[in-house]
Formats: sequence, C-alpha cells, structure tokens
Amino acid sequence: MNRGDEAAAGRTGSVNGVPAGSPGRIAAKPALRRFHQARWDEKLIFELSSPGERGVLPPLPDAGVREVAGDPVADLPAALRRSTPPGLPEMSQLHVLRHYLRLSQENLGVDLNVDVGQGTCTMKYSPKVHDRLVRSAKLADLHPLQDEETVQGVLEIIYRLEQMLCEISGMDRMSLQPGAGSAAIYANVAMIRAYHESRGEAGQRDEVITTVFSHPSNAACAKTAGYQVVTLYPDADGYPDLDALKAAVGPRTAALLITNPEDTGIFNPRIHEFVRIVHEAGGLCAYDQANANGVLGITRARDAGFDLCHFNLHKTFSTPHACGGPAAGACGVTAELARFLPGPVVDFDGTRYTLTTPQDTIGPMRPFHGVAPNLVRAYSWITSLGAAGLREVAEIAVLNNNYLMKRILEIKGASAPYAPGRRRIEQVRYSWRELTEETGVGSHDIGLRAADFGTHYWTSHHPHIVPEPFTLEPTESYSKADLDEYAAILAEIAREARENPETVRTAPHNSTVHRNREDTLDDPSAWAVTWRAYRRKHVAARDR
Repeated sequence: MNRGDEAAAGRTGSVNGVPAGSPGRIAAKPALRRFHQARWDEKLIFELSSPGERGVLPPLPDAGVREVAGDPVADLPAALRRSTPPGLPEMSQLHVLRHYLRLSQENLGVDLNVDVGQGTCTMKYSPKVHDRLVRSAKLADLHPLQDEETVQGVLEIIYRLEQMLCEISGMDRMSLQPGAGSAAIYANVAMIRAYHESRGEAGQRDEVITTVFSHPSNAACAKTAGYQVVTLYPDADGYPDLDALKAAVGPRTAALLITNPEDTGIFNPRIHEFVRIVHEAGGLCAYDQANANGVLGITRARDAGFDLCHFNLHKTFSTPHACGGPAAGACGVTAELARFLPGPVVDFDGTRYTLTTPQDTIGPMRPFHGVAPNLVRAYSWITSLGAAGLREVAEIAVLNNNYLMKRILEIKGASAPYAPGRRRIEQVRYSWRELTEETGVGSHDIGLRAADFGTHYWTSHHPHIVPEPFTLEPTESYSKADLDEYAAILAEIAREARENPETVRTAPHNSTVHRNREDTLDDPSAWAVTWRAYRRKHVAARDR
C-alpha cells in the first residue's frame, strides 16, 4: 500500500469504501494503483560467472570435417589471434535468463507505465509488430562490410526512408548517417561551416544564434564546432524575442539554430520572420525537429524557409530509446547544400541501390549507417500510418497535451508559465513554484515520489529558467484514462506535500534504490564504465 493509501485508511477507516483490515473480503482496488518495485540486489554478470559453466554447447565438427576444413583459428594471421581467450562471463542458460529478468524487474519502461513524464523525448509506443520485422535473420545477420549487391533490400529501405523524410520536412535531400539527434545537429553545424568556407566567409562568420528554450544540443554542438553562441531569451509571452534577434544578427552571423515549438510547447508564429532576418544577414537557418510529434503533416521545415533540419528517429518516428541508445538521426538540406551532406548516402539509378559520397561531404558522422533495425522500425512506422495517419498522430498528440494541461492546472500549486490562456503543441513546461513556496517541497522531490506510484517524471533541461520545472509530453499513445491517472498521481503528491511533506521529501519508498548518490557524478576518478575499471576502482578498494 502506498503511504497515500495508508493515510486514506487512517482518515476514513477504509480504502475506497472497504473497511481497513476487513477479514474474508477481497479488497477493492485503491483510486491510485499500488506499486512496489522489485529489488534483487543483483550482482554484476561478471561476479556471477562460474568457470566452466556454459549456456550453449555447440557441436564440434567430426574428424572428417576438420580434415577438409582445417583449423580456422590456425589459418588466421598470428597478429589476429588472441594469446588468451576473451574474459567473458561463464554461466548456464538458466542463470543468464534469471539475471536479465531480475534486472528488468528493477526498471520501469514505456511498456510498463504511463511514461508522459519523459518530456521532450516523445516516449511513445513502439509497435511490437515492427520488432518482429527487425528480428528477421534477413536483417539481424547483415554485416556492414557486405558487398552492396548482397544488401540491396536494406539499401532500398534506407533510400525510401530518406525520401519519406524529405517529403515530411520539405527538404530536397536527407542523410541517415548521423547517430542520434546531437550528431545530426553537429552534422548541420559542420555543413553550415562548410557552406561559408565555400564562399570564403568562414573566418568572418563565427557566431551561431539559438534560443534558451531550444534543445540544449544546439548550443552545445555549435560551441563544440568552435562557434560563439548567442542565446535569445523569451519575451513576456514566451516567444523568442524578435527585437533581440534583430540586435544579434550581423556580418558575423553564421546561422540560426532553433526549435519550434520550443521545449515550452509554445509554437513561434513569427518563425518566417526569424528566418528572413537571418537570411538577409547572410546566415543559414537550421530547424531542430528532433521532436516533430505535434507538427507532422501540418507544417514543414522548408515551408518556413529553413535551409537545414534534423529529426530524431527515436523520438518522432517510434524507434525505441533503449536507455539512451541505440539511436538514429536524420539531417535534411536544400539542394544547394546537398553536396555537403555526411556520407555515404543511398542513391538509386532505376536498377540498383548504391552507397555514394556527396561531392563536398563533411565526412562520416559514424561508421556505416549505425543501427539498421531502427531505420527499419522508423520506415515501418511511417508506411503503416501513411500521410493521413501521420497528421492524425500530430492532432492526437496536441489534443492529449492540451487535455493533460487542463488537468494539471487544476492542481493547486502548479502553473504553466508564459502565454497565459494559450494552447500548447506537444508538451508543456510547468512549474511547481507556488507549491514549493508554500510547502518547501520542490520539483526534484516530487519526481522521486512519483516513482512510488510506478511512473516517471522529469524536471527539465538546465538552466532552470522556469522555477521548479517539470515537463510532460503525452504523445498520441496514451488514452484519456492514462492521462487522468497521471494527473491524479501528481494531485495526490501535491496533497501529500501540504499534509505530510516528509513523505515526499524522503521518497522514494517503494523503489529499488532509495536515492542515488550524486557526489561522484562529476568525479571521473570514480567512474567505472568497464568491468576492469570497476574491479580496479571499487572492488580492489573495497577489499583493501
């Protein structure tokens, strides 16, 4: 029972009308579902290894086969042969299965809970039929070094997906070579630099303009590429300040990198004017459409005058996030910029598909085309919906978001800063400032308490321009009942913050881990990303 249920029982002597502790009765379900995360204290798989155990015993070839085929290892050049076997964990099949199932029980995910709290990340449902497609050996057994003639099928899918994304964005050419959104943004910045270099202006144009509520990767990629970053702040209505843009542009302007709608969910109706002002100054304009969930089939990057855009296939197009990867990005450009695209790209001459390198390419963003199964998932999602279905996705996402906003704003202490009374697109950046001022309970505390109800909650990107923020995006995947349940959870936590704030401040109570230690997050000497590093830094230190 959640503490909220215990409190309800204490106040009324019952839970949902059933007397507390009544013998011989099946208890009615509480208004908010009870949840408790499994905890296994599971060891690392290397710590579970037992020498000699095997999950699978492949048959050894008989003597006749060995005589014909020889020893494949002995035929390898000496430099390619290991002196010792790889240090892999040795486990029976049962123990491997048990290990990973236990870990899965210690996690929440989009298939288990109402995940609207992953704001800006579009945690939509990924149809399982698409997983069946990518499990086919025809795809799973592909190798990136295969000859083009043997992979015509997947090249055709990549080519068709590029054409679909061109239609969706209005751009002339698309590359699926980048890995994830940030890599696609960096590819766009690199193409912007290459464009100005081709005109002899690279040294002069050293500034990139972005907005504080655009995705932070825009500023980060521009800075990484060596540009000075000029950040525009919102006006009183929450729109990027147009006068500030006019003051910022000039002969040093290389580009505008902007998200629309921004992470507030507010769509900028003056976007054409922003693009026109930057173009008149000689700069390029890149549309960050990592999350295009609310504008599919409604507005396109090229229609607004943009020169470049990018998508996150693991957001808008329903390929899974998979704990931060494997991701897939796409960057699109006008015909004028196509020669700078990261390569290879896929071309079709009417007979066969080929991998080609654009004339003045900025080079590859990663080896090969990355995770081909996610490209197939995105292709499947688009083709299964069709043009009308894509627009319906956007319409339902916007409808869900505005319904959820109405429910959230009914909670005392919650607000949606900027543009009062205005509709939002696919998400909203809310604020608990009023609740925090009243109770001392902040957004971070509420997020941790939400885990006790079996759901997820996200604050926002830094910097926290909106005080005590939280960002919700319901997408098209969730029902009215799902949204009602999520709003009820937040309403219950807000009630707890007023009546029993320690319950919230000390949360989570029902999760695998009470609270993560944050003192080592900025200490590289404590990080252990490999088994060897873990043994060296933590196991050895513990045993001393």
